[in-house]
Amino acid sequence: MSKNGNKTVWQPVGVQNLVRYAPKGLYYARYKIGSKLFRHNLHTTVKSVAKLLLSDFLKEKLGKEERGSHLDPGKMTFQKALEVYQEKIDADGSLKPRSKEYRKQTIDFLLKTWPGVQKLNVREIQERDCVQWLARFQKKYAPSVVNNTIGTLRGIFKVAIQAGARFGNPANELKRVRINQKKMTLPTRTQFLKLVETMEQAGGRDSQNCSDLVRFLAYSGLRIGESKHVTWRDVDFIKKKLHVRGDPETGTKNSETRLVPMIPELETMLVKMRDERAEEARDTPVMRVNESQKSMDRAAKIVKMERITHHDLRHLFATICIESGVDIPTVSRWLGHKDGGALAMKVYGHLRDEHSSTQAQRVRFGN
Repeated sequence: MSKNGNKTVWQPVGVQNLVRYAPKGLYYARYKIGSKLFRHNLHTTVKSVAKLLLSDFLKEKLGKEERGSHLDPGKMTFQKALEVYQEKIDADGSLKPRSKEYRKQTIDFLLKTWPGVQKLNVREIQERDCVQWLARFQKKYAPSVVNNTIGTLRGIFKVAIQAGARFGNPANELKRVRINQKKMTLPTRTQFLKLVETMEQAGGRDSQNCSDLVRFLAYSGLRIGESKHVTWRDVDFIKKKLHVRGDPETGTKNSETRLVPMIPELETMLVKMRDERAEEARDTPVMRVNESQKSMDRAAKIVKMERITHHDLRHLFATICIESGVDIPTVSRWLGHKDGGALAMKVYGHLRDEHSSTQAQRVRFGN
């Protein structure tokens, strides 16, 4: 800060991009574009007013200046910003391989629906261009993909901003698409038992193994990616608990191991399997197949029920638990959620309400 004698002329006020000109008490917007420093008089001596004016100034006036000649002629193309963004994603140790791969997929989706964007100078791309791209993109992809790709686009422009190639982020005002919760169509308990019995009796080489996997997922609530890493070492028959560790390198989806209590059906199933495979080492995977979707699809047609996926079996586990009287926060912990039950409440809350209504009919003040 410059000084006039012992007095500081430009004073920081604890707000980013805002300074006070001490001699007159006026507030100024202070900002950089490229390597150049600019100040803009906000014509007020009131800090609260200055903060409001600063927000409007940065959003509106700097956008106009950016399209003018204030930026350094040195250009950054969208492709260059994209390359730096990809390097950051690759180097981010907090992201799991699957998350990094998905982020790269959103980049592919973005480039397919925005021809020529790679060659553009990042400062030439305006909010209206992003809005037009989003209008095209929404017609081809699911809401979740749209929202994640918007995040990717914002991240690419953030790289350009950090490099001083532009000031504002033209993707910040893009509206995320509302994701309507998918209505779950799960089998009844009777249908489920018929499904696994049909799978078991299909006569294929892995019919029994596929049936075991479906039972295991439904009786434990594990994710399909977690199930393949469960070994006999993780099965505690004494405490009747299952240790869920996930991938040896990246762990579970939430990067934490957890203990899941065995419900009676799961315990009976695992005891029988262990008796039949007593010679297997403790580090042998319990499940002999990693997926059984085709087998499930065939059996569902025979049983004449709606098609279900591996993940639906996780929902089935949670549903049966709640209908049996287990509270949602407890089910949430068994599922490995880290939000204290917020997600489970959103997905399964209606089951709690139905159970509550049923139980209320049992309450009597008289005989």
